[in-house]
Amino acid sequence: MSRIVITEFMDEAAVQRIAASHDTLYAPDLVDRRADLLAQVATTDVLIVRNRTRVDAELLAAAPRLQAVGRLGVGLDNIDMEGCQARGITVWPATGANDLAVAEYVITTAMMLLRGAYAATDRVVAGDWPRQDLIGTEASALTLGLMGYGAIARQVARRAQGMGMRVIAHDPHLPADDPAWGDVAPVSRADLLAGSDVISLHVPLTSQTRHMIDAAALRAMRPGAVLINAARGGVVDEDALADALRQGHLAGAALDVFEVEPLTAKAGQRFAGLSNLILTPHIAGVTAQANVRVSSLIADLVLDHLAERV
Repeated sequence: MSRIVITEFMDEAAVQRIAASHDTLYAPDLVDRRADLLAQVATTDVLIVRNRTRVDAELLAAAPRLQAVGRLGVGLDNIDMEGCQARGITVWPATGANDLAVAEYVITTAMMLLRGAYAATDRVVAGDWPRQDLIGTEASALTLGLMGYGAIARQVARRAQGMGMRVIAHDPHLPADDPAWGDVAPVSRADLLAGSDVISLHVPLTSQTRHMIDAAALRAMRPGAVLINAARGGVVDEDALADALRQGHLAGAALDVFEVEPLTAKAGQRFAGLSNLILTPHIAGVTAQANVRVSSLIADLVLDHLAERV
């Protein structure tokens, strides 16, 4: 019987499917108990994590039996991929299972920021009637720029086009003649920054993408533009973004991911007092439905893998 350890939250039905045939420890708080985690992985064959569990050299060294890592999501920057490859450890991201959830988050936050009418509840309750202050912008006929044009970005593009937006994208890894572009225009990074009313980021965190949206990139954006990052923390220089918002160069921004996660009170101070900013706790890809799809996909991969090892 194989031993499986799940360190962060997972759909209960998927956990029960795994536990029905394998020794399973489901401890969603284990991510916050590092010493206990390192002790548990000493006898673990399969580890299932989300984005907060660091599958690093220290953990891999503590897990001599580890065969595979299931990632309840798609980003892999919390996993030492080179270390896993050197050990022959399989890594499964839940590719495609939360695309819809992230796409809807991007569209929703873009429209909220453009319209600007949804943060006035306290003023209305208090008897204020700030109609003139809350005249926003319609999304239709504006230009959406997608930095990266993978599966999630394509879902965003489809929904934005349905609202009448023009969509452009920059992805140096996708050839200009690839049929995936469809009626989305491939453009240079500079043209995307200068030509978009809304920019949504869809890139992994690498040495090349870290702080790709820095002070210079923010200055290159259209005055009054909106920025959304539901990709990876570290892609945006958060201090530079806070400055751009305070100076009024950008109309607003939404961040679902941060350089420090969970965002600490100290790190969050850079955003204090910004009314044109939406902050969410790395939740864009997690809806009730997406959690079921992600968990079910990883459960299937784990069970199939272990069945083959019998």
